[in-house]
Amino acid sequence: MRRLIYLLPLLLFVGVGVAFLRGFDRDPRDIPSALIDKPAPEFSLLPLPGYKEGLSNATLKGDVTLVNVFASWCIPCKAEHPIITRLAREQGVTVRGINHKDKAEDAIAWLNRNGDPYASIGVDLDGRVSIDWGVYGVPETFLLDRQGRIRFKHVGPLTPQVVEEQILPMVKHLRSAS
Repeated sequence: MRRLIYLLPLLLFVGVGVAFLRGFDRDPRDIPSALIDKPAPEFSLLPLPGYKEGLSNATLKGDVTLVNVFASWCIPCKAEHPIITRLAREQGVTVRGINHKDKAEDAIAWLNRNGDPYASIGVDLDGRVSIDWGVYGVPETFLLDRQGRIRFKHVGPLTPQVVEEQILPMVKHLRSAS
């Protein structure tokens, strides 16, 4: 029994060491989402002033859609914005936005400065809809199929590599599947 008491700290130390080593093999941006292959959460957001259409479940059906959660105060959002613009303009991907905890006038000024690739933008002033989507922080991007099911989630700013290796192949697959 005394040996077990002396071995317990050693066993705990080894166990913690193994857990740390396993953690180093993972990409910290690879945050699993319980929503993959499930319908987008029920929601309805008012439009950003000047937009005809807000964002709701109904606007996410019918076409393969990229939903980008962004804010004017978000520095990484500005870094990924040209990539999102190219997706919408050059690749023909429908992009819709969730404006997260932002002032309307700031969001409008930001879009006027940086360009506007969004087919519609819903305003999430209190961040509740973003929480329902499982958003940890901005930017985050989701790819939805024609039925409005979430098929892919990317945490952090999109990069050309993520677009070329993951998003565009999945868009092509989802468009040809229906």
